[in-house]
Amino acid sequence: MGDIELSRERVEAEILDPRRGFERVRLPVEIRRDPLTGRTTRLLPPGSLPPPAPVDLAALSERSRPGCPFCPERIEEVTPRLPPELSPEGRIRCGEAVLFPNLLPYSKWSSVSVYSPRRHAIALRDLDAPALADNLLVQVAFMAAVAAHDPSSAWCSINANQAPPSGSSIFHPHLQGSANPWPTTAQRLYASVEPARYRAYLECERLGERRLGSTGTIDWIAAFAPGGQAEVIALHRPGLPLARLAETASELAEGIARVLGLYAELGFGSFNLAIYGPPPGSAELPPVIRLVARSTIGPLERSDVMWSELLHGETVVDLAPETVAELGRERF
Repeated sequence: MGDIELSRERVEAEILDPRRGFERVRLPVEIRRDPLTGRTTRLLPPGSLPPPAPVDLAALSERSRPGCPFCPERIEEVTPRLPPELSPEGRIRCGEAVLFPNLLPYSKWSSVSVYSPRRHAIALRDLDAPALADNLLVQVAFMAAVAAHDPSSAWCSINANQAPPSGSSIFHPHLQGSANPWPTTAQRLYASVEPARYRAYLECERLGERRLGSTGTIDWIAAFAPGGQAEVIALHRPGLPLARLAETASELAEGIARVLGLYAELGFGSFNLAIYGPPPGSAELPPVIRLVARSTIGPLERSDVMWSELLHGETVVDLAPETVAELGRERF
């Protein structure tokens, strides 16, 4: 394993359980440390948290369609256009995917790209590799245009909030791109990891129980210390900037589609995605791809983010990475 330590500690809480006539019971909690960033996660026994509840996607889609800015009857009129230095046409297209600036920017250069103006609702099992690839390609073209016009904005990422439980304010499925002169907290953390540690982590997990499989040049792994339910992480080719991701967009899209199919099988209807480009000028650090499943609204309308995640930076899950890998391996 080299210098990689898959650190986990187990503790037990004791209570007098009213469900068992106030019998003394021990409840296990496992604390895992992420081998790359050092972030810790708390793993509860299976079934500890409310499971995802079924959602009528068609009904939710119809309620959110009126006034949607990304649907075909409005997208050309109500979404902004890129400055001509980035795109003479004002938008970037590939297949049915369309990219334009974010009306509420989160960074110096901030983009939104829809899979298709026609597709106001896409279930996770229907978000296929060709549609993902086209949407990734318009984001890659955006990153290349920014790199040519403003080389200082070299901290790049491609992200997704799919459906309201993921934090999305617009139901219509889309990706978001970000290019900025300064890194986010996560980008700074991944940039601080030694290249040899990334290699050791891959070797450690390549034949392990958390490996889902490979799409060719990319290995897909259930994160040892997940940052959300069913987190899957993949490490791309070292030094590959997002502006050149077109070289492997189809492979990347295929892997994402397989993970989303797994999320659908597990009962989730929403997800977050982040693809962090390597640090500016780095030839040794890889792009990092992360996906996490997000709960749908359950009977108590519980969010899957609470004080532990928001204020302590510590995720709590009850779906073990080893279970995620076992269920997802056949998809790879």
